[in-house]
Amino acid sequence: MAAASALMAAGTLVSRVLGFIRTALLAVAIGSTTVIADVFEKANSIPNIIYLLLAGGMFNVVLVPQLIKAAKQPDRGADYTSRLLTLTVLVLAGFTVLITLAAYPIIRVLTLDWSPEMLTLGTAFALWTLPQIFFYGLYAVTGQVLNANARFGWYMWAPVLNNLIVIGVIVSFIWTFSAHSAGGDQLAEWTTQQTIWLAAGHTVGIIAQALLLLWPLSKLRIKLRPKFGLRGMGLRQTGTVAGWTLLTMLIGNVANLLYLRLISGATAAREQMGAEGARVPGEYAANVAELIAILPHSVFVLSIATVLFNQLSHSMHEGDTPRARELINEGLRIFAIPVTFCMAAVLVLSGPLGRIFSGAGEDAHLAGAAIGQLLVILALGMPFRSAAFYLLRAFYAAEDAKTPMWVFTTAAVVGLSTAYGAALVVDNQHVPYLVVGVFSGLHLLQYVICHVLVVRRWGSFDMPGVLAAYTRSGFAAAAAGAVGAGALWLLGGYSFGFAWNSIITAIISCAVTGTVMAVVFVATLRAMRVREFSQFMEPLSRRVPALKRLAG
Repeated sequence: MAAASALMAAGTLVSRVLGFIRTALLAVAIGSTTVIADVFEKANSIPNIIYLLLAGGMFNVVLVPQLIKAAKQPDRGADYTSRLLTLTVLVLAGFTVLITLAAYPIIRVLTLDWSPEMLTLGTAFALWTLPQIFFYGLYAVTGQVLNANARFGWYMWAPVLNNLIVIGVIVSFIWTFSAHSAGGDQLAEWTTQQTIWLAAGHTVGIIAQALLLLWPLSKLRIKLRPKFGLRGMGLRQTGTVAGWTLLTMLIGNVANLLYLRLISGATAAREQMGAEGARVPGEYAANVAELIAILPHSVFVLSIATVLFNQLSHSMHEGDTPRARELINEGLRIFAIPVTFCMAAVLVLSGPLGRIFSGAGEDAHLAGAAIGQLLVILALGMPFRSAAFYLLRAFYAAEDAKTPMWVFTTAAVVGLSTAYGAALVVDNQHVPYLVVGVFSGLHLLQYVICHVLVVRRWGSFDMPGVLAAYTRSGFAAAAAGAVGAGALWLLGGYSFGFAWNSIITAIISCAVTGTVMAVVFVATLRAMRVREFSQFMEPLSRRVPALKRLAG
C-alpha cells in the first residue's frame, strides 16, 4: 500500500505540473483575458464539471464499494464488472449524444449577454468538446475497476498522457497559427481550422486518457463481456450516506455553473473596451486563479486530512469523543503551518504568478495583473477554506453526510443570491471580482457554520489553542512576507520590471522570492519553537531523513 500510494502521488504530482505547463501554453496560444480564451474555457469546462460529478460522486460513492465487494467473489467480479461496463457505455453514449445535440442551448443558458458571434463560436467549440463526457466517464469507471483489483498506478498516471498530448497540440497550434498578440479583432479573425485544431486536440487527449486504461483492464484476466441487466448492481444498497453525498456534489456543481455564467458577462463587456479590455478577467482568468489558489490546499491540507481522517473515523466509531476533539484540534493547528505560508506567498507573488499564466502578447502584463488581483482575493479565504473542509470531514467520519449537504446548500443559496443580487448594480467588467469575493466570503461562512455545529455536537475542541497556532505561524508568515516583498520589489515585481518581462522572468522571480520566504519562515518558526511545525514536518522527516534536522 505504501508503494501504491507513492506511485499514485507521483502520478498526481507529474500530472499537476504538466497541467500548469499546459495552462501557461494555452494562454500563449489564445491569451488569458480574451474573448477566445473565455469562449473556449466555457465549452471545455462543461465536460470536466460533469466528470467531477461522475467520478467524485456516482462512481466513487456508489459503485466503488460494490466493485471491491464483487472483486472478492469466485469470478473475481467478472459478472458485476461486465454489467457495470456495459451499463456505463450505453448510458454515457446516450447521455453524451443528447448533451452534444443540445450544445447551442446549453451555451446560451450558461452565458450572460454574449453576442450571436460568441454563441456561435462557443457552440462550435462545444460540438468538439462535449463528446469528452463519454470518455471521462469511461476513464472514471475503468479506473475504479483497476483500483478495486489493486492496479492503482494507471488511474493516476493516465492524465499524464492526456496532458502530454494536449501540450503537443497547443505547441503545434502556436507553431502553425503563431502566438496570441494584442490588437486586431480576434473573434472576427478566428478560423474553423483553429477551432478544430484546439477543441478536437483537447478531446483527443481525453480519449487517449480513457483508452489507455483498457490495456491494463485486459490484463486483469477477468472474463469481461457485454452483459445487460441492473440486477446485482447494488444501487439500492448504497445507503443514505451515499445519497446525501451525491446530492451535495450535485448542488456544488450546479452552483459552480451558475457562478461561471455570471462571470461570463465580463467577456461581453470586454468587447466594448478595446485595448483596455485586456485588464478585465473572465472565466479563463477566474479558473486559472482558482487553480493556483487551491494547489496548497490539495497538496498539503488534503494529504494531512486524509491521514487524520482514518483516526478520526476510528474515534467516532468507538465513541471516543475526547480523542475525536483532540484530532480536530490537531488537524486545525497543523494546517496553520502550510496555510499561513501559502497565503503570504500568494499575496506577495500574486502579480508574477498571474504573469506566468497570462500569455506572451503585448497586453500580457495587464492580463497578469487581472489574474493577480483575483489571487489576492482568493488568498484571503485560504485559512477558512481549509478549516471548513476539515470540520466537514468530522461529520463524514461520523457517517453523517446530511449535515455537510445542508452546509453546502446554505452556502450555495447565500452565495448565489448575494452574487446575482449584487450583479444587478455592478458593471459586468467588475463581476468576476464580485464572484471571487463571494467565494472567499463563503469559506468564512462555511467555517462559522461548521464550527458551531461541531461544538454543539461534540463539544469544544480548544479553539484558543487553534487561534494561538495561527497567531504564531501567522507572525512567521508575515515576517517571511515582508522579506519576500522586499526581494520581489528589487526584481521589479511591483513596477512591471524584470518579474513581468516574460513568463520565464516571472518563474525566476517566483522561485527566488519563494525560496527567500521559505527560509525566513522556517527560521522564524524554529526561533519561536512552534510545536505545530514539528508535527507538520514529522511525516516528511520519516521519509526524508535529511529533513529531521530542519524539523528541529
